Amino acid sequence: LTYYTPEYETKPTDILAAFRVTPQPGVPPEEAGAAVAAESSTGTWTTVWTDGLTSLDRYKGRCYHIEPVAGEETQFIAYVAYPLDLFEEGSVTNMFTSIVGNVFGFKALRALRLEDLRIPPAYSKTFQGPPHGIQVERDKLNKYGRPLLGCTIKPKLGLSAKNYGRAVY
Repeated sequence: LTYYTPEYETKPTDILAAFRVTPQPGVPPEEAGAAVAAESSTGTWTTVWTDGLTSLDRYKGRCYHIEPVAGEETQFIAYVAYPLDLFEEGSVTNMFTSIVGNVFGFKALRALRLEDLRIPPAYSKTFQGPPHGIQVERDKLNKYGRPLLGCTIKPKLGLSAKNYGRAVY
């Protein structure tokens, strides 16, 4: 099962991602691009018995094009196409977790950055968005005149309740 398929013609329903890739020394661009496509779709680092229970070819990501980055000898852009069947409708979280969730720590790569993402309009329309606008949120929180942000407080563990409260309020 190969994930580098330069003959693949993208479909209007594919999610298309462009990754800036810096492979480890000695790893060819095609192998690194295939590793990104595999790790962010149906591939895994070992053979699993469940591989034979489904059509992996239907769900796999495909690295269909690789091009060098001008002025950067060790970097290239890997273009990866993902079939919509790989993703849950209406879930931005599922899509991003699949595409960028685990792949950034992959050992074949020194560095990886998602540069661009094309989401088909039909899939975008499944995202419902918030049930109401920002004004309702501000009214509920009684917070005006500043950005509303969400983040993970660091350190995640070890703060007293008082200091945790100071950090989030």
